[in-house]
Amino acid sequence: MALVAGVDSSTQSCKVVVRDAGTGALVRSGSAPHPDGTEVHPVHWMTALTAALDAAGGIDDVAALSIAGQQHGMVCLDDEGAVVRRALLWNDTRSAAAAEELVAELGGPRAWADAVGTVPMASLTVSKLRWLARHEPENAARTAAVALPHDWLTWRLGGGELTTDRSDASGTGYWSPATGEYRMDILEAALGHRPSVPRVAGPAEAVGSVGGTLLAPGAGDNAAVALGVGAARGDVVVSIGTSGTAFTPSAVPAADASGVVAGFADAAGGFLPLVCTLNAALVLTTTARMLGVDLDRLGDLALSAPPGAEGVVFVPYLQGERTPNRPDATGTLHGLTLTSATPANIARAAVEGVLCGLADGVDALIANGARADRVVLVGGGARSRAVRQIAPVVFGRPVLVPEPGEYAADGAARQAAWCLAGGDTPPGWAAAGTARFDADAVPSVRERYAEARDLGQQ
Repeated sequence: MALVAGVDSSTQSCKVVVRDAGTGALVRSGSAPHPDGTEVHPVHWMTALTAALDAAGGIDDVAALSIAGQQHGMVCLDDEGAVVRRALLWNDTRSAAAAEELVAELGGPRAWADAVGTVPMASLTVSKLRWLARHEPENAARTAAVALPHDWLTWRLGGGELTTDRSDASGTGYWSPATGEYRMDILEAALGHRPSVPRVAGPAEAVGSVGGTLLAPGAGDNAAVALGVGAARGDVVVSIGTSGTAFTPSAVPAADASGVVAGFADAAGGFLPLVCTLNAALVLTTTARMLGVDLDRLGDLALSAPPGAEGVVFVPYLQGERTPNRPDATGTLHGLTLTSATPANIARAAVEGVLCGLADGVDALIANGARADRVVLVGGGARSRAVRQIAPVVFGRPVLVPEPGEYAADGAARQAAWCLAGGDTPPGWAAAGTARFDADAVPSVRERYAEARDLGQQ
């Protein structure tokens, strides 16, 4: 039995799964935490990776390994390969003004969408590099190479040249999924000079080895999740975690000038248009705290209220919002009356509000040419019974919920198995324990949400 390992180096922690290369059956696993903060020295990722691999029993018997990682993080290296400064992570927003500068300099959002498929925002690597050039010019001048978190970890583990994959490269803001080429002119404009960049490897290409273990190219976390859940064309993966995402495998690249849809690539040679919302699972946690209940009780309350929560609408912009782009917006409750102002209705409105925000994202994907035949619901929020049962009411489509797991690490393991076996497509591992939820759509839920969403918001 050949074994493969998949790694998910996320914002909070490093997770490792070891699986049977042929069947995908889980053999063992391990994890280790990452430090908090929006800037982290990459050495902490390596320390966590080593600890997580040890906790998973090591890789002496593992034939191939792949690392998935948080996207957009800026890892700057000097001409000897040393880290120049702590990495700025995707959720570091100090580069918001830099993103606006870059958008204007290239000629506006349409120019960016056509050039690289994505309009810069604070999260993208290109924006962070402009911030570095403006605020730390000495560090910018020392930067001889720029990598992403998973690129750096793969390089540190196996040595050799810096490599990346299409999915993670597509989140930098200076690589085009449509052409498969770096836009070095954009990178130079952001940083002030042209550093080295990782070579973009093929989806199943071996990029090195550690001992007797092949290293696959790895992937950005969302692309790895798509591999991990076996998403096919027509499946929209909706993840409810700290943030919310909606993405779908596509045969064509997206180029959305509104900036709502990020035109990313996937980890299998295609494309992965993606929408991100800032307000997801934490909205439910906050609402539960406000009502003085735990999350299970919040779900029970939500399910005891009717669809539409008797007119109560919760627009859950508790930390501003990215989709739509309203960074200064706040959360609002609408429709409260002497009759409707009940814990059950507020709980239901919170769940519906999170799902409506993500449904807006699905609509944006469809407007950019994606198919949405069914929703695959993942993330911590998907463990809520209320979220599972209310989701088809809001999305108006069948909702599939895979068995809880480490989907990004699973996707990386599947890529490792593909690297080991070769061929044009990843191995078809059987999905275990997927539950399906169906319900009649209630269009008025989204109609009332849309009215409240745009009421007085800028």
